Amino acid sequence: MIDLAAILDRAKGRTPARKARRRARAERWRRPLATRRDRREAWNSLLFADHGVLRLVYRNRHQVTDKLWRSSQPSPRDIAAIARDGVKTIVSLRADGFGGDPLEREACAAHGIAFERVVLQSRSAPPKAVLRQAMETFPRLQTPVLLHCKSGADRAGLGSALWLILVEGASATEAKRQLSLRFGHIARAKTGILDVFMDAWEEGEAAGHSFADWVENVYDPKALPARVKANGLADAVLNLMARE
Repeated sequence: MIDLAAILDRAKGRTPARKARRRARAERWRRPLATRRDRREAWNSLLFADHGVLRLVYRNRHQVTDKLWRSSQPSPRDIAAIARDGVKTIVSLRADGFGGDPLEREACAAHGIAFERVVLQSRSAPPKAVLRQAMETFPRLQTPVLLHCKSGADRAGLGSALWLILVEGASATEAKRQLSLRFGHIARAKTGILDVFMDAWEEGEAAGHSFADWVENVYDPKALPARVKANGLADAVLNLMARE
């Protein structure tokens, strides 16, 4: 029998050996930086593998409210700057396992900034478990808070929208403004799933649901992908930009 999944994995470079190497690299950056070599390679990972050199030119950092900032992946120097701006908590919306992650955690500790993680995805509807985590985590954080993903466009937009709903009592219409081309978010790509999610919540809000009630009793993540109107060219552009 032909294993179509295996064929697709090989076509995309997802061979068992490559997957094992990726897992090993990810595990490496979950440990403290113990040597100069570790630190040098972490910086190389942040600047080159994670495209941090581009963020030296444009950080995509914005103050949303008195309590909330949003940005792309911050470097240690960026963290020092936002500490001077009074930020008390940083929330990474990314999974761990890249060189900038231990550098970020170190910098937060050095500047007295609390570090949290709530992992979002840019091209899939947020699972209920993640939304529950956001509902539990966001309201207890010391403010001002900085939310960030890699580029500051998609996951930072969703995270900011959730923050405005859960912490600042914003309407769905107000919160949806965080998913905007102004921040680099493209609705006509697979990242449009985030807009569809917000549209679904707007319908739930109009029906009189609280956000928590809607998540538990109405929201169906599996129903949302069919509502996305993605453009192949826009997706190709996002793939070239390596937004994840």
